[in-house]
Amino acid sequence: MNKMIVVYYSWSNGNTEKIAKLIQKITASDIVHIETLKPYTGNYKEVIEQGKREVESRFKPEIKSLLVDFENYDVIVIGTPTWWYTMAPAVLSFLNNQNWYGKIIIPFITDAGWPGHVIDDIKKTCQGAEFAQEMEIRFDSNGGNHMETAESKIEEWIMKIKHTFLK
Repeated sequence: MNKMIVVYYSWSNGNTEKIAKLIQKITASDIVHIETLKPYTGNYKEVIEQGKREVESRFKPEIKSLLVDFENYDVIVIGTPTWWYTMAPAVLSFLNNQNWYGKIIIPFITDAGWPGHVIDDIKKTCQGAEFAQEMEIRFDSNGGNHMETAESKIEEWIMKIKHTFLK
């Protein structure tokens, strides 16, 4: 039987966190939240502009230690909001510090209608991993927390993960 962990980064409305916690609840897997060492400050617009600069420069902020030995996990679910068409910089920091060979990665992204190339970027960064069951979850286009993707579709996706990888 595979051992699974959910790793996610979430900022602002907590949309990615909501999905990560639903996955954890349904699959009874472990879960860990990626946090930057220096939290983002300022209003929503200021953080969005900072995020844009970071994405454009491929900046990798320092993140807090996750205190998890990822060697103990076969399946790693990775959740990120879409920041300027790619993953949040904190997720890039996390991904660049792991050995992905032999791991199964299940990426999910949250966005407001512009998924960009997040999944492709995660795949390029996690060399040696096998990818499965990727998912885009859409929230309202005004940056709010109203989920546009049907909750039943998300639960169906999670059950498929559970039955495929956690037999």
